[in-house]
Amino acid sequence: MSNGTVAATEKNFYEEGTSRHKGILGWLLSTDHKRIGLMYLVTIASFFIVGVIIGVFMRLELIAPGPTIMEAQTYNTLFTLHGVIMIFLFIIPGLPAIFGNFFLPLQLGAKDVAFPRLNLLSYWIYLIGAFLVLLSLVLPGGPIDTGWTFYIPYSVRSTTNVSLAIFAAFVLGFSSILTGLNFITTVHRLRAPGMTFFRMPLFVWSTYATAWIQVIATPVIGITILLVIIERAFGVGIFDPALGGDPILFQHLFWIYSHPAVYIMILPAMGVVSEIIPTFARRTIFGYKAIAMSSLAIAFVGYLVWAHHMFTSGISDTARWIFSLLTFIVALPSGVKVFNWVATLYKGSIDPKPPFLWVMNFIVLFSIGGLTGLVVGSLSTDIHLHDTYFVVAHFHYVMFGGTGTIFFAALYYWFPKMFGKSYNIKLANVGVALFFIAFNMLYFPKFILGYMGMPRRYFDYLPEFQSLQLVSTIGSWLMLITMIIVFGNLIHSLFKGKKSHSNPWGGVTLEWHTSSPPPLENFHEIPTVNHEPYDFSQLKEMDYESK
Repeated sequence: MSNGTVAATEKNFYEEGTSRHKGILGWLLSTDHKRIGLMYLVTIASFFIVGVIIGVFMRLELIAPGPTIMEAQTYNTLFTLHGVIMIFLFIIPGLPAIFGNFFLPLQLGAKDVAFPRLNLLSYWIYLIGAFLVLLSLVLPGGPIDTGWTFYIPYSVRSTTNVSLAIFAAFVLGFSSILTGLNFITTVHRLRAPGMTFFRMPLFVWSTYATAWIQVIATPVIGITILLVIIERAFGVGIFDPALGGDPILFQHLFWIYSHPAVYIMILPAMGVVSEIIPTFARRTIFGYKAIAMSSLAIAFVGYLVWAHHMFTSGISDTARWIFSLLTFIVALPSGVKVFNWVATLYKGSIDPKPPFLWVMNFIVLFSIGGLTGLVVGSLSTDIHLHDTYFVVAHFHYVMFGGTGTIFFAALYYWFPKMFGKSYNIKLANVGVALFFIAFNMLYFPKFILGYMGMPRRYFDYLPEFQSLQLVSTIGSWLMLITMIIVFGNLIHSLFKGKKSHSNPWGGVTLEWHTSSPPPLENFHEIPTVNHEPYDFSQLKEMDYESK
């Protein structure tokens, strides 16, 4: 099928999806990639807020030893819900589903994604999966309490609604696969004339690499989840040792997906960083091809490191050192990216607007998370630190300090383009500064607690851990205030903000070549690309607002 045929087909899909319905149905049944991205934004941000509130309640419980505001079973339930919401409903789908949907076709110079109807279906499947999670809370048996990893044998013996909750994760996996297929096809078939692979923006490269992980790795967790449901329903001995099964097999299958899922979370974030830094440094990105290839390298090597989660589980000594070595190797392409980002800033004309400040937050927090990942990836130190608060701190520095921070960076970078409105720059800067303080206050004490021996996932703890737990809990209150400022600024601007210039930051990728918000089919005519990526000499020819 030619590019023209694909474009004509998607145009028919778009017209069928939008012209027949008005009002709320015009949104819910729209096949416009921008509307679908915005629906994802509202849905995912809502779940994120719920996850934050649950996290604050967990920290309130841990403010002092012994029961404070809840009992152990309630804590286990909230802990599981916090993990399931934040991992499966926010971090994994967040950047690809929202910003990938909205900006991948724009950055490629396309009118829509390759399969608009499939794109809408993926959103509805996401909603169905989220509904099933909520349904599991109220049906007889009660909310799941296994932790978000669903470890065997407890998850096949618990009397809570494990089967329904993990089936929800199975359904969410289909949404992820369909999104990945759509993005891969769009990148291959709908690039604008003149846009070769090495002229694509780096956000497109990272989203493309992520899409391959979504398509290849997600079926593994789907099969694993079905096996757990079969074991619970029919008593087949697959994972439960009491039935002749092997719980280590479950860990292998779970982490074969879940470690590549870490890169589903972080690769799009790295792509956003590679967009924001050249824009606010006014410099062509240093080592464009190295950053593009490092995205593919992270995606490939990320498949090979899963068992570093299992050093204390009983795997062989040979497997231990091999997976430890691979863990150190997968850090190399991430190091390449950080080096190239910093090199891009060197001698740049840096304009420290809020999106850029969010990225500076990211580089510091993600570097701490990555370096501490090497600590738990090393055999000798992992034996001491495994299943302690050190792992909790590392995980949050990578996931929230990495992907979560860039979620806000992307939102503040592309908000004027998505909604055509400006936000309060000074209040945005306050939000960035408070986030950095609150984040480190909330999570850094956990490194020390883990080194001291505080186990993770515990409802109670010994008195010697109280002072650091108190600091962490106060940090959670400050983080809640920060979230109110960060989201409040954008929500107020959405309704009361001034009209934004079409290119307020002076960006040079194709999304800045159209109006804000973009028109129905993105461009009045498909652009032709005849320049290298991040060529800021274009700004002389473009209409943009420098200040």
